Amino acid sequence: MAVYQLDEDLWFPDPHLGEEDGFCAIGGDLSTERLLLAYSNGFFPWYSFQFYDEPHWYCPLERYVIFPNEIHISHSMRQLLRQHKYEVTINHDFEGVINGCSHVDGRNYESGAWLGPDIIRAYTELHRLGYAASVEVWEAQTTGQGKRLVGGLYGVTLRNAFFGESMFSLVPNASKLALVHLAQNLEENGGHFIDCQFETPLFRSMGGRHIPYEEYMRILNNDKPTSK
Repeated sequence: MAVYQLDEDLWFPDPHLGEEDGFCAIGGDLSTERLLLAYSNGFFPWYSFQFYDEPHWYCPLERYVIFPNEIHISHSMRQLLRQHKYEVTINHDFEGVINGCSHVDGRNYESGAWLGPDIIRAYTELHRLGYAASVEVWEAQTTGQGKRLVGGLYGVTLRNAFFGESMFSLVPNASKLALVHLAQNLEENGGHFIDCQFETPLFRSMGGRHIPYEEYMRILNNDKPTSK
């Protein structure tokens, strides 16, 4: 088990040599080129911007993913969808979503907060270049007031996958609604999986499951996923 120090060259170590939790490397930068190389090989940056100046890179060997055709939509979520209470869009306000993910409930002040200015700049640039996307959830305001962004998610779009980075909600179930919309959009357009990075109760409740890193990379390299 080892953690590798990256330098100015673009490379990542063999993730099988990393720590048990997937921590593999430290250093390098958040350039578009390095981020695209990272996601192409299953790596992602995750570190506290309050405590560390250099990115930390993770690549868990057990990947937690949601396959679009396996998304679980609860009875209450189906009811919410039928109500058409919220409008859901894609790439209408990436900046609003990534800042919402950073600041909602004072996340950016919490110890260990990771979505800081450097990450925001790097992923906003990825979005500008077409490699990152957002899903927005809007609530209609009173007459003449337009609509308010009340939730959403963002992540990296590469090959046939969506690599989820963060979600936020200002009203109940907004982030779940965004996730359902994302899964449906991916299924319609041939997307193979949503990378959730780590298992959480929310992702588990919505149909997430573990797959080995080798299968993850096989699917990412354009093989269709096998049935559950």
